[in-house]
Amino acid sequence: MEEKLTDQEQARREKLPRYEELGVDPFGARYDWKDRIVDIRKKVEGLTAEDLEANPIEVDVAGRLVAIRRMGKASFVNIKDEYGQMQAWIGINVVGEHDYDVFKLADLGDIVGLKGTLMISRTGELTIRVNKYTHITKCLKPLPEKFHGLTDLEERCRKRYVDLIINDDSRRVALLRPAIVKGIRDYCDSLGFVEVETPVLSPIAGGASARPFITHHNTLDKDFYLRIATELNLKKLMVGGIDRVYEIGRIFRNEGMDNRHNPEFTTIELYQAYGDLSDMMAWAEGVMHYVAEKVVGKSVFKWHGQEIDLSKPFAKISMAEAIKNVCGVDFTKDIPFEEAVKLAKEHKVPLEKSWNSTGYIMQAFFDELVEPTLIQPTFLHTYPIEVSPLTKKTDDPRFVDRFELFICGTEFGNAYSELNNPFDQKERFLAQMAARNRGDDEANEIDYTFLDALDYGMPPAGGIGMGIDRLCMLMAEEDTIREVLLFPTMKDEK
Repeated sequence: MEEKLTDQEQARREKLPRYEELGVDPFGARYDWKDRIVDIRKKVEGLTAEDLEANPIEVDVAGRLVAIRRMGKASFVNIKDEYGQMQAWIGINVVGEHDYDVFKLADLGDIVGLKGTLMISRTGELTIRVNKYTHITKCLKPLPEKFHGLTDLEERCRKRYVDLIINDDSRRVALLRPAIVKGIRDYCDSLGFVEVETPVLSPIAGGASARPFITHHNTLDKDFYLRIATELNLKKLMVGGIDRVYEIGRIFRNEGMDNRHNPEFTTIELYQAYGDLSDMMAWAEGVMHYVAEKVVGKSVFKWHGQEIDLSKPFAKISMAEAIKNVCGVDFTKDIPFEEAVKLAKEHKVPLEKSWNSTGYIMQAFFDELVEPTLIQPTFLHTYPIEVSPLTKKTDDPRFVDRFELFICGTEFGNAYSELNNPFDQKERFLAQMAARNRGDDEANEIDYTFLDALDYGMPPAGGIGMGIDRLCMLMAEEDTIREVLLFPTMKDEK
């Protein structure tokens, strides 16, 4: 069905032949601009109107018209580029009748080039005195009003291209995210880690407990999974002799969507041969300190109504100790499964039919009662073996050497002292398959190629996965993951 045009949209389209009559392509061509507005402002800091008049500074910018104030034979406009906005003055006696006739066809949102010299206006505002006006691209739809237009989150996510034009904060977050990722890379590279790329398509769903997306390869006539983790391939590289390795990449999990979850998201997974959990604690704390200081320029962030201080040493507490502090149940004691079920019901902790041992219930106690209480950065360590199939055991065989990093009740990272015993690893995989057969859709599958790799010997290692989206949420002080994803997964419009 053909889209019905509004009066404004029709009026803009009716101007297209008039551009052509003036010899101007309404959708333009290459424009050789040379100045960013943010750089212009830095260049003229401290200069007066007299300074600019005595020593003219020529500039050439390109961007969108976000304000137009016509006054007959002279007009003021505001032009906005990637990093800033500036006023410009356009006079017919300076640009000439042809260029001014082209300008008279301009609408808000048009992309133009302005060449001229800098001056200070009568109101004291830095202004470009335009001597060459170039139309580049016609905007065929009116922009929403800045303060009353694109404000609904759903609409902004669906029309991110408009959101970025109108909302400066959205643009701030969009540009901050790649700077954060670069900061993470810089920190890893400075420690001698090597960045690699591993396949997104996998013949098995392994490396994490999650529901996968399934696709089909026609040539092989075989189903593949979009990866739910990069872990197993990175460990294979350690077997091959790459001792410090990491990957920043997309992960796909066929799960729900909320303020903290999107079906596709970005993580960094990192492994350090000859290390353990303590090295991963040092890396996690170090990378967050580095990005906060070097990229964002501060260490205290307002997030979910809390002030989060990244400058202080992160707290450390075991899962059993944290549970005991909150509800008095001590999982370091040998609690039979039946008794654990009874305790869960007493504390209104939800249970799953597939569970058959106390470790699952211990994890549920934490998820339900403790996780929301961890506000400042906290390493929650020593997990039950049932929920950690790729992790070395502690001295107590019921528990493994694992931590998760929590801030404001949100998990930021998951780290292990990696399991490198092929016999133990096979037993864990078999236990996971048994759980899958009992109805646990998130249990790991057996990766026989990984077991084969372990037979060649993998050095003891520390490993961690950290969610980059959530790190960006904290650093950008945004409470929903949709604000830090340019194009989040959305429900269909009704």
